[in-house]
Formats: sequence, C-alpha cells, structure tokens
Amino acid sequence: MEIEAFLLCDAATDQQGKLNVLGTFDSIFAKEVPVIHQSCAVAARIRFENIEEGEHSVKIDVIDEDGKQIIPRLEGKIAVKFEAGNSTGVNLILNLNQVKFEKFGEYSIKLAVDGQSVRSLPLRLAKMPKNA
Repeated sequence: MEIEAFLLCDAATDQQGKLNVLGTFDSIFAKEVPVIHQSCAVAARIRFENIEEGEHSVKIDVIDEDGKQIIPRLEGKIAVKFEAGNSTGVNLILNLNQVKFEKFGEYSIKLAVDGQSVRSLPLRLAKMPKNA
C-alpha cells in the first residue's frame, strides 16, 4: 500500500477514478475563537498491490495539539478489487462541514489504514492579522 496523496482542501470529487482537488491548505485564519469552518474536504489516493485485495479499514482523526478529538473519529471500510493490472488506486473523499475550533493553535489530521498510522497533515488555526 502506498499513499499517493493525502490533502486538506476546499473541495474534492472523484470522477471515473480521477481525483479532482480544489484549493489545498494547511492554515485557517480567524478574528476570534471559537470559529466554525463551514466546509472542507480530506482527500486521499491510496494505491494497493494485488496481494492487498480485499476489505481495508480506514480511520481519520482530527485532533488539537493536546490530542483531543475536535470531531468524532471518521471510520469506514473500502473494498479493493482488481479488474486487471498489478495495482489499483482508490480515491477517498471525506467532506467536513461545520467544524468548530475552540482555540488558536496547531491541529492534526491523521490517517490510519488497517489499524496502522500512515499519514498526518498539519493544520494551523491562527489569528487574522490586524491589517487584513
């Protein structure tokens, strides 16, 4: 298994196996907290080899710098099937709406596949500059 992409973005779609991503970012600016980020998406493209065919569990956690979950853990299963070839790419898109951030600071988005942590994204919530 190889993680070909793991991104936080404004929006993402899957069209006939193509992962379309709009506006990747790692920082959010706000005048004050708490703040609600209206919508964004976590997009991933995972490549599996023939030997990995079958069902795989996926978990995504969004946590603050103290390790506290800021949204409930997202869990699911993906079924990997091969039509032809030695490997196949699977796109995963999770839309996040109305995410509430209680404080400024560092956050992480963590991806685990089959119980193993495989990728992490940083996310910073910062105070908007006064002259912005």
